[in-house]
Amino acid sequence: MERIILWALFLIGITLLIFSLRKPLIKDSILIFLLNAYFSMFIGVLVVEEKMLEYPIRLFSNYFASSLLYEYLLFPVVCIYFYQTTYHSKYMSIVLQCLLYTSALTVIEVLFERYTDLIEYHTWTWIHTFISIFF
Repeated sequence: MERIILWALFLIGITLLIFSLRKPLIKDSILIFLLNAYFSMFIGVLVVEEKMLEYPIRLFSNYFASSLLYEYLLFPVVCIYFYQTTYHSKYMSIVLQCLLYTSALTVIEVLFERYTDLIEYHTWTWIHTFISIFF
Protein backbone atom coordinates (compact mmCIF):
# COMPACT_ATOMS: atom_id res chain seq x y z
CA MET A 1 0.00 0.00 0.00
CA GLU A 2 2.84 2.39 0.84
CA ARG A 3 4.38 2.00 -2.62
CA ILE A 4 1.04 2.97 -4.17
CA ILE A 5 0.94 6.08 -1.96
CA LEU A 6 4.49 7.00 -3.00
CA TRP A 7 3.73 6.64 -6.70
CA ALA A 8 0.47 8.58 -6.31
CA LEU A 9 2.36 11.39 -4.53
CA PHE A 10 4.97 11.31 -7.29
CA LEU A 11 2.30 11.73 -9.97
CA ILE A 12 0.58 14.48 -7.98
CA GLY A 13 3.92 16.26 -7.53
CA ILE A 14 4.79 16.11 -11.23
CA THR A 15 1.31 17.31 -12.20
CA LEU A 16 1.44 20.21 -9.74
CA LEU A 17 4.93 21.13 -10.96
CA ILE A 18 3.77 21.24 -14.57
CA PHE A 19 0.77 23.40 -13.68
CA SER A 20 2.85 25.72 -11.48
CA LEU A 21 5.26 26.43 -14.33
CA ARG A 22 2.44 27.44 -16.69
CA LYS A 23 1.78 30.64 -14.75
CA PRO A 24 3.69 33.91 -15.15
CA LEU A 25 7.01 34.35 -13.35
CA ILE A 26 8.32 31.02 -14.64
CA LYS A 27 11.92 32.07 -14.03
CA ASP A 28 11.12 32.88 -10.39
CA SER A 29 9.23 29.62 -9.96
CA ILE A 30 12.13 27.54 -11.29
CA LEU A 31 14.57 29.40 -9.06
CA ILE A 32 12.38 28.84 -6.00
CA PHE A 33 11.99 25.15 -6.87
CA LEU A 34 15.74 24.61 -7.23
CA LEU A 35 16.72 26.61 -4.13
CA ASN A 36 14.18 24.84 -1.94
CA ALA A 37 15.26 21.43 -3.23
CA TYR A 38 18.90 22.36 -2.57
CA PHE A 39 18.35 23.52 1.02
CA SER A 40 15.84 20.83 1.97
CA MET A 41 18.34 18.22 0.82
CA PHE A 42 20.87 19.40 3.42
CA ILE A 43 18.36 19.47 6.23
CA GLY A 44 16.83 16.13 5.22
CA VAL A 45 20.18 14.35 5.03
CA LEU A 46 21.25 15.83 8.37
CA VAL A 47 18.06 14.72 10.11
CA VAL A 48 18.15 11.21 8.64
CA GLU A 49 21.88 10.69 9.29
CA GLU A 50 21.44 11.80 12.91
CA LYS A 51 18.72 9.11 13.17
CA MET A 52 16.09 11.64 14.26
CA LEU A 53 13.66 10.11 11.78
CA GLU A 54 13.64 7.33 9.26
CA TYR A 55 11.94 6.56 5.97
CA PRO A 56 11.47 2.75 6.02
CA ILE A 57 9.76 2.67 2.62
CA ARG A 58 10.97 5.15 0.00
CA LEU A 59 11.74 5.48 -3.68
CA PHE A 60 15.32 4.50 -4.65
CA SER A 61 15.90 3.03 -1.18
CA ASN A 62 19.12 1.33 -2.30
CA TYR A 63 20.77 4.66 -3.01
CA PHE A 64 19.32 7.26 -0.63
CA ALA A 65 18.40 7.20 3.06
CA SER A 66 16.29 10.36 2.89
CA SER A 67 13.02 10.92 1.08
CA LEU A 68 13.81 12.11 -2.43
CA LEU A 69 10.14 12.49 -3.21
CA TYR A 70 9.53 14.97 -0.41
CA GLU A 71 12.82 16.86 -0.48
CA TYR A 72 13.27 17.19 -4.23
CA LEU A 73 9.70 17.34 -5.51
CA LEU A 74 6.80 17.78 -3.12
CA PHE A 75 8.21 20.40 -0.73
CA PRO A 76 9.70 22.59 -3.52
CA VAL A 77 6.40 22.43 -5.44
CA VAL A 78 4.48 23.56 -2.35
CA CYS A 79 6.98 26.42 -1.99
CA ILE A 80 6.26 27.50 -5.58
CA TYR A 81 2.54 27.66 -4.81
CA PHE A 82 3.28 29.56 -1.60
CA TYR A 83 5.32 32.08 -3.57
CA GLN A 84 2.63 32.46 -6.21
CA THR A 85 -0.16 32.98 -3.67
CA THR A 86 1.81 35.49 -1.59
CA TYR A 87 3.46 37.44 -4.42
CA HIS A 88 1.28 40.57 -3.98
CA SER A 89 0.34 39.98 -0.32
CA LYS A 90 1.09 42.13 2.68
CA TYR A 91 3.30 40.92 5.53
CA MET A 92 0.51 39.72 7.83
CA SER A 93 -1.19 37.82 5.02
CA ILE A 94 2.11 36.14 4.14
CA VAL A 95 2.59 34.99 7.75
CA LEU A 96 -0.97 33.65 7.92
CA GLN A 97 -0.58 31.78 4.64
CA CYS A 98 2.75 30.40 5.85
CA LEU A 99 1.00 29.10 8.98
CA LEU A 100 -1.67 27.53 6.79
CA TYR A 101 0.76 25.80 4.41
CA THR A 102 2.96 24.68 7.32
CA SER A 103 -0.01 23.30 9.26
CA ALA A 104 -1.26 21.36 6.25
CA LEU A 105 2.15 19.79 5.57
CA THR A 106 2.63 18.95 9.25
CA VAL A 107 -0.79 17.30 9.54
CA ILE A 108 -0.13 15.21 6.43
CA GLU A 109 3.26 14.13 7.79
CA VAL A 110 1.78 13.18 11.18
CA LEU A 111 -0.94 11.14 9.46
CA PHE A 112 1.68 9.35 7.36
CA GLU A 113 3.77 8.71 10.47
CA ARG A 114 0.85 7.24 12.43
CA TYR A 115 -0.94 5.21 9.77
CA THR A 116 1.75 4.13 7.29
CA ASP A 117 5.34 2.94 7.23
CA LEU A 118 6.47 5.87 5.08
CA ILE A 119 8.02 7.81 7.95
CA GLU A 120 9.06 6.89 11.47
CA TYR A 121 9.93 9.40 14.19
CA HIS A 122 12.74 8.57 16.61
CA THR A 123 13.71 11.82 18.35
CA TRP A 124 11.89 13.99 15.80
CA THR A 125 8.39 15.29 16.58
CA TRP A 126 5.67 17.15 14.72
CA ILE A 127 6.84 20.35 16.42
CA HIS A 128 10.26 20.00 14.75
CA THR A 129 8.50 19.54 11.42
CA PHE A 130 6.31 22.58 11.96
CA ILE A 131 9.19 24.85 12.95
CA SER A 132 11.53 23.68 10.17
CA ILE A 133 8.90 24.09 7.46
CA PHE A 134 7.77 27.47 8.79
CA PHE A 135 11.26 28.92 8.66
